Amino acid sequence: MKKVISSIIFLVIIVVIIGVIVSIYQKYYFNDFIKAQEKDSETYFYRDSKVKNNNRNSYCIESNDFNDALFFKEIDVEKNTPYKVTCMVKTENVESTDIETAGACISLIDSYDQTIPLQGTNDWTQISLYFDSKNMEKAKIGFRLGGYDGYSKGKVWFSDFHVEKGEKDDSKTWNVACFFINNVQFEKDGNAYNYSLTQEDKHLLENNLNRFANTCEIFSNGELKINHEIIEINEPLTSFSYDDKNYYFVSPTDVKPLIEKYVNENEYDHIFIGLRMGNTENSIPVKDWIGLGSMTYENIGFSNIRMPNDLSRTTMYKYDIKNDVFPEEVFVHEFLHSLERNLKERGYDIPALHDNEKYGYKSVSKVGLKDWYKDYMQCNISSDDKKIGLDEFVYSTKPIHESNFEIATEIDFENNPENIIEGVKQFFSNMKNSFTKTKEEEINTEYNTVVTE
Repeated sequence: MKKVISSIIFLVIIVVIIGVIVSIYQKYYFNDFIKAQEKDSETYFYRDSKVKNNNRNSYCIESNDFNDALFFKEIDVEKNTPYKVTCMVKTENVESTDIETAGACISLIDSYDQTIPLQGTNDWTQISLYFDSKNMEKAKIGFRLGGYDGYSKGKVWFSDFHVEKGEKDDSKTWNVACFFINNVQFEKDGNAYNYSLTQEDKHLLENNLNRFANTCEIFSNGELKINHEIIEINEPLTSFSYDDKNYYFVSPTDVKPLIEKYVNENEYDHIFIGLRMGNTENSIPVKDWIGLGSMTYENIGFSNIRMPNDLSRTTMYKYDIKNDVFPEEVFVHEFLHSLERNLKERGYDIPALHDNEKYGYKSVSKVGLKDWYKDYMQCNISSDDKKIGLDEFVYSTKPIHESNFEIATEIDFENNPENIIEGVKQFFSNMKNSFTKTKEEEINTEYNTVVTE
């Protein structure tokens, strides 16, 4: 009798232990994902059985204070190959210190590549990150509440992960869009700024966009071709971003609500935003810029083109044989920032676009830095008995689009266990990645290096 009782007690204990393991597994098991956060803050990672987009528990990050938190996985990738990461995301009361760079997003760790962050409260939404593997052989794909240059708080749920490998498009024809922001209505610190593009503004922008396309083909010796179109946006732009270097400017986050449907319907390789930010009476504060580039809308090059406050007192953008024969210079300059970034991210050692004087090029009356840009694009800058500049390879390094995945290979990514027994086995094999203090410290050390570069 005692043996029977002992056996029953033993079985009960086993059942309880299994129940505890199952409970822990269902709530805290993150498969092969590694969890990381920059601050030792009140951030929680768990699997949510109540908020689901399918029949599996979603992955939740909950931050009660501003933090940069994520879970990620490293995968093998082929060099110079398109990849697409897709998931479903749901948010609740997400706030960020910088809405341009932080929020709920997919992120490529060790880079600035990420989806435009989501703020506030959103129901289940599909988001996709397109990226070029460049020189990488491994990529860390993260699902993030935060960003590369900011912090967030709130709750975000991720679900339905997919990773695909696509095919590279070697075409050297770029599709460029210039969005005319016809109306600006911006309020800041009790000041109201209201501006509209004039017909003269539009004429000058259109003329210089045409000249830009022609100039790029000539300067590249016919290697680069530009198809371009103009889209006029009548809905007012009401949001601007700010930093100490440039003061106010239009970031992708600011303009996304106005142009998103056009970008989603077309495969643009570069985006210009043409707008007016001042007139003869007042101006939204800017600091020494007419054009502003080196930004990305998702993975698409993104630039601002600002009209001068008083066109009657400047020859800017006006072709005139006596005054300016290179009025498209600002378009060329900002576009070249994207090509410069593409090569540098691939490890190419090229001169910085702003280093013209270092190589003996100075702005000249009527033509500006025309010779510099031409030699830059033709890799014809003299330096230590050799020629340097953009490698022509850059003309085929266009952003990744959905068309790159017409023939795609699905990559095994989430690695969900097929049953609870398999899940428990995986759970124990990965416990050190999820729970041990030593591993957590290692992850945080690595992660802090990433976010502070």
